[in-house]
This record gives sequence, C-alpha cells and structure tokens, in this order.
Amino acid sequence: MVQPRPIRDLPDELISQIAAGEVVERPASVVRELIDNALDAGASHIVIRLMAGGVRLISVEDDGAGIAAEDLPRALRRHATSKIASLNDLEHVLTMGFRGEALAAVASIADVTLTSRTAGMTHGQRLEARSGEISPAARAPGTTMEVRELFYATPARRKFLKSDATELAHCMEAVRRHALARPHVAFTVWSEGRLLHQWRACTLEQRLRDMLGEEFVSGSREVDATIGPLRIQGRVGIPTLSRAKADLQYTYVNDRPVKDRLIAHGVRAAYDDVLHGNRQPAYVLFVSIAPERVDVNVHPAKVEVRFRDSREVHQALHRAVEAALATSMPPLLPPVLPPFLPPTAHLNAVEPPRSPTISPQRLGLTPDRPPPAAAPHQPMAARSVIPMSPMQQATLLYAREEPVAPLPVEKPTLGRALAQLAGLYILAENDHGLIVVDMHAAHERIVYERLKTAFQSGHAPLPSQPLLIPAGFAATPTEMACAETESETLQQLGLDIAAIGPGRLAVRASPAALSQADPVALARSVLRDLIAHESSQHIQRAHDELLAGMACHGAIRAHRHLTLPEMDALLRDMETTLRADQCNHGRPTWRQLSLKELDGLFMRGR
Repeated sequence: MVQPRPIRDLPDELISQIAAGEVVERPASVVRELIDNALDAGASHIVIRLMAGGVRLISVEDDGAGIAAEDLPRALRRHATSKIASLNDLEHVLTMGFRGEALAAVASIADVTLTSRTAGMTHGQRLEARSGEISPAARAPGTTMEVRELFYATPARRKFLKSDATELAHCMEAVRRHALARPHVAFTVWSEGRLLHQWRACTLEQRLRDMLGEEFVSGSREVDATIGPLRIQGRVGIPTLSRAKADLQYTYVNDRPVKDRLIAHGVRAAYDDVLHGNRQPAYVLFVSIAPERVDVNVHPAKVEVRFRDSREVHQALHRAVEAALATSMPPLLPPVLPPFLPPTAHLNAVEPPRSPTISPQRLGLTPDRPPPAAAPHQPMAARSVIPMSPMQQATLLYAREEPVAPLPVEKPTLGRALAQLAGLYILAENDHGLIVVDMHAAHERIVYERLKTAFQSGHAPLPSQPLLIPAGFAATPTEMACAETESETLQQLGLDIAAIGPGRLAVRASPAALSQADPVALARSVLRDLIAHESSQHIQRAHDELLAGMACHGAIRAHRHLTLPEMDALLRDMETTLRADQCNHGRPTWRQLSLKELDGLFMRGR
C-alpha cells in the first residue's frame, strides 16, 4: 500500500518554473486528470462512472492511499500538491501529476465533491468544493472524486462540446490510454448506470488482447530493445494491419501517455520500406528513459514531452521498430542447403537466353545460398573473374544446374512447392496446411533487399541529370543556409542546388531516375526534410525509393511459367530475406491456410 504524502503549498519560485494554465477542454480532460491522481495514489482498481458523456457526472473511485484528514482542505487549492516539493523534484518527476493545478481548475468550472480515507482513519471525510465544508462520510480506504455539471459556471464553454456520444467516446479513449499502460490495475467504466467496459488486472499481452482485439496481437510483432539510455518495449503491427487513420497508435514515455511528433516520425520512418502511401501503422510502444533526460513540463495537458537528445530517441525508435518488422517471418526450421558451388562466368550476361522456363539462378533465387567467402577452399580458377555490377550481383548470384535438394519431413516455414496457379501464385504445402505465395511480390522483395545491400556497401551517389535551364525559386533564409551546409548531402541525392542571389536558389541537376518530377518541388521537399531531420536518413530513403522501383521492374512478371525447383528456390530465398512478408508497396507476399480452415471449407468432421 502506498503511504499518503502530506500536501504542501508550493513556494513561489517553484510555481514560476511550472507550465501553468491547466485547461479543461472537455470531459475527457477531467477523466484523464482524475485517473492520473488515482494511479499516483497506488490504486489497484479504478471505477469510472459517467452521465451525459461526462457533462452531468464524472465520478472516479479508487482504492489507493487516500488523503489525510488534515490535508483535505488543501487538496483543491491551486499549486498545492504532494508530488513535488522542489525544483529538483520537478526535474526528476515520475508521477503522472505534479503541478497541483488540475483539481483547482476543475473545481472552478464544476460542482466538485471529494471523499477520501486513509488506512489509518476510522472513517472517510467529504469536502464540498463550493462551500469548503468538510463532513464525515462512509468510505473504504481510497478516494472518490465526483464532478457534476461541467462548465455550469461558464455556459459559453459548454456550447463547444459535441454530442454526448462523442464526448463519451473521448472519455473512453482517455481511459483506454491509461489502461493499456497499467495492465496490473483493474478498470471498470459505467455509463448511464450501465456497465460499459471492465478490464481485470492481467498481463500486458492479455490487456492488449482485451482492449485492441486478437487481430492486433496476432498481427503484430514484439519490440524489446535497449538502445543507449532507452528501453523500448511493446508491439508493432505488420504492414497488412495498417489503417486509413492514425487511430491505433499508442505511445508512452515512462508509462505516461503522450502524443509526440518526434516519436511518431521515428516509428513511421521504420515503416518506409514496407508501408507506402498514406496508410498508418498500428502500434503500442513504451519508452523508458531516465526522468532527467525528458521534460514532461511542456504542455498543460502533459501529453507532450521534450527530450534532451531528440535525435538519439528518433534513431533508437527507428532501429527498434525496423528490427522487429525485419524478423516478421522466422523459419520454423533452418532450410537445408546443398553444398556450395561457385558462380560460373556465363552468368555475367545481363539478358538471359529466352526459353519456356527460367532457372532459379536466372531469377536471382539461390537455394545454394552461402557466399563465396564461406568457401575459401574453392580454387580461384573455379570462380568467375568477370566483374559484375551491383544490379547483376543482386539478381544473378550463384549458379547450379542440379535440382533443389529434397526437404526434410519437417518442412521450413513456407514448405514445399506443389504447383503454380494462374501464372500468379505458387501453391506450397507445409506442416500447417496450404501456403499461397504471390510470386511477383515475393521476388520483388528479394531483389530489392539484395539491391539495397549492394548499394549500401558502396555508398554510391544517385546518378544525376543536368537541367538544360536551371530552375530558380525563392527560398527562405533557413533553406538558403541548408542548401549551403548540406551541399554534399544534396549531391549524394543527385541534386545540385546553388544560390543565385539574395533569397534565391536554383536547381542545376536532379536525379536521373526522377527526370519527370518537378525539380523545384523536389528540391523544396528535400530541403524541408533535411531541415527537420538528419541527412543520413533521407539519403537512405531516396536510395531505397529508387531501388524499390528497379526491383519492381526486375522481378519475375505474372504468367511466367516456373518449374517446381524454381518455385522451391523462391520459397527458400523468402525464408532468408528480411521483411519478406511484404512487397515493396506494403502488400502481403504470402498467406497460410491451416488444415483446420481447409477442413471447414469442406465440412469435414460435421
């Protein structure tokens, strides 16, 4: 049981350091603040009761430490709190609340009653905010806050509220954000006297399943990484779980629910390689960081934070989420690979001879995967001495004319190929049932990952194309400075941008692969991104977008006939390729139909 702390009036020098101006925007703001107080009191069960979407009544009842009788008169006083007592406490705050403003702000616009009892009291005490009267009350240890007739003192504010159903939805979202971060705390929500939701204390995975559904849990990947001073945990949805709106994105900093653009951008950047367009990822992420490295005293509603090293946090989130997505299809068993045979010289031809079928090697499929360095015993004379471009290395790697070795009885994730359907799909059998693979999408991802590896190792700039007439445009002082300081970065991106006068820049060359794009719009976009974020990310992103297009055109096309060894080679490569669950555009590359699902289609056992 958390012991109650005495409530003190804050000194003036500390009040001046606190971001004042606690604003109650709507009933959900009150619900959030009252749950904050209940959690800080060590509650294990919180009951929320609402009427008219929280406008007529908001009641939050907890079984926490309670408020001592002598502290009750100060509980609704402005800048009176038990959470902090000094500037050092403010810089190391770990409680949800700390300003001592919320209850005073609520009491100024509503009819508030506070009933509380500590474990050492024989009975509870009730405080009427309007009159200041304190009277005995029956109450188990804990606190009950009742807020009635919100905005009764400011009727103009009430006119800006939405319908009761809309306000109730906002209140529920406030409860949900707290409940996701506190699975060990039970939450019960009543509306108009009816039980609306009840979440019992449980594990985090069960709380996610109860609140976000089985689809999210089964369609997401676990994140658990320690990078520098950050610990990042939670779950991130696979690209096929993406949504049209960013309505399933929950982020927490030291268990505090936040809406932070830096965090959102870092997570979204990790999806750039698998989620294109305007689709939004789904995720629940918990960031743990030393309290002195983050400032939570930024916004009156405490939903925004400021990090001491924002780049460090951005990169850590990017790396942690990207790693979780990259390992989305671990093999059940490692594929059994035949002995390595080195590449032969005839593979250096860029265009393979036309034939009714294509060998796995011509598709860039490598059932005999180990690289040349893994077989130093091979004589140098047996290896190709003709140099190959990165594109050829990515698509024409190792050659062998022997059939793929038979799979063991227990098959890898994607099993053994059975047939090709409509020239589009590969049908395969594994231990769980039937696998359907989109062969173009799968091969597109394989080629793309190889191209990325080849180009990342070379760090080659993107080819550029000089413009016949430089495209001039007006630029802000920040854009002018960025064009000068990031000239090398711009060259890496295939852009040549130079100043041609006060407040004017000109684009003299643009990426050759984007010759149809508006050079001014492209330049403005790149400069804007370079100003907002570090250059290295955007160099990589520009490379990846171009390589994704190359991979799409270089992958096997629909209606190409594949032999069973070729299909098996494709499946084996998928199992050893990062992010093989999705193509470069975020679409799934394969689907599993279990034996149970197939039995259901044919009504077996009925």
